[in-house]
Amino acid sequence: MKLICSKADLLKGVNIVSKAVPSRTTMTILECILIDASAGEIRFTANDMELGIETTVEGDIVEKGIIAVDAKVFSEIVRKLPDNSVTIETGNNYQIRITCEKANFNISGKSGEDFSYLPYIEKTDYVSISQFSLKEVIRQTIFSIADNENNKLMTGELIEVDGNDFKVVSLDGHRISIRRVELKESYEARKAIVPGKSLQEISRILSGEMEEEVRIYFTGNHIVFDFEKTTVVSRLIEGEYFKINQMLSNDYETKFEINKKEFLSCIDRAMLLIKEGDKKPIILNVKDGNMEININSQLGSMKEDIDIGKEGKDIMIGFNPRFLIEALRVIDDETVTIYMINPKAPCYIRDEEQKYIYLILPVNFNVSAY
Repeated sequence: MKLICSKADLLKGVNIVSKAVPSRTTMTILECILIDASAGEIRFTANDMELGIETTVEGDIVEKGIIAVDAKVFSEIVRKLPDNSVTIETGNNYQIRITCEKANFNISGKSGEDFSYLPYIEKTDYVSISQFSLKEVIRQTIFSIADNENNKLMTGELIEVDGNDFKVVSLDGHRISIRRVELKESYEARKAIVPGKSLQEISRILSGEMEEEVRIYFTGNHIVFDFEKTTVVSRLIEGEYFKINQMLSNDYETKFEINKKEFLSCIDRAMLLIKEGDKKPIILNVKDGNMEININSQLGSMKEDIDIGKEGKDIMIGFNPRFLIEALRVIDDETVTIYMINPKAPCYIRDEEQKYIYLILPVNFNVSAY
C-alpha cells in the first residue's frame, strides 16, 4: 500500500475516528486505526465494539492495500509532522513507513484482516435532521445523564421521532431534560436509547452547520449517523425507557418569569461560598415582584434580590445550584419561565411551546436557618 495525503486531511481523519478508540482494552487490535485503501478510496475506521466510526480521507492511492496502525502512535506522529504532503507506505511484516519532507518514521502495523469491522447496517429508511439541530439537542440534554452504571438506562438518552417531532430525553434520578425540534418532513414513529458517550462523541465531530444534514438510521440493536464523509455506528442500550409523560405535570401554584442572564450570574456568585463536594442548597424565596436568593455555608452567607414577574403563591424552595446552572446555561431565551407546585415537588423550566422542559427536584433544608 502507498498513499499520499496532506497532513491536514490526515489529521482530520485521525481526529474523527480516534473518538472510537478505547482507552483500555484487552484486545490490542481495537487500539488501532484501520487504514483501508483497497477499494478506490482511503477509509479510516476505529471501533471499540460499542461505538464505531468510519470516515473517508482525501488523498491519492498509488498502491492499494489495507493495514491497522496503533492509533495513539499514529495520531501523535501525524500531529507533529510538517504541514505538507505525507506519504504512507507498507512493506513486509506489516511495517509502515511515514515520510513528510525530511521526517521519516518506521513503525509496526497489524494485519487489517484481524480488525473488527463496523456491523453491516442496511441503509434504507432514515430520518434527516440538520447538523446544527442535532448538535444543539445533544448539548442541551447530555448534562443530565447519569455518570454511573447503576442504572444503564440512565447513562443513555432517548431519541424519539413521531411525525415531524424529534425529541431527546435524558434523566439521572434528580432531574429530567427534554428538547424537541421540528423536522422538515414527517416520519414513522421510532425510538432508541443511545449511550451518552456515543452522543457526546458525535456532537464533537458534527460541524454544526445549519445547511448540512445528518441521516439517522434506526435498527434493532444499532443506530447509525451518516454525515459529510463520516459514518458513526453505536450499539443501543436495551430495555424500556422510563415513562416520562407520567413524571411531568402542567399543574402549578407559582409561576414566574426571570431574566436568565441575571439569574445565572446570581447563582454563579452564590457558588463562591460552596466548597467542592459540599451539598449546600441554594434557597429561592419567591415573593411578589422579586425573588430573594440565599446561600448559607461554612464559608459564609449571601443574599441577593432579583426582579421577577410572578403569578400565584409565595414559595420558599431549595435546589442543588449546579442543576439550575446546567439547565439555564443551555437555554437560549433571554427570559425563562419557572413553574412550581410546593417546596417538595419538582420545578419546571419550560417555554410555552414546550420545545424545552427541564424538571429539577428540590432538596430539603432547614427553613428556620433562612
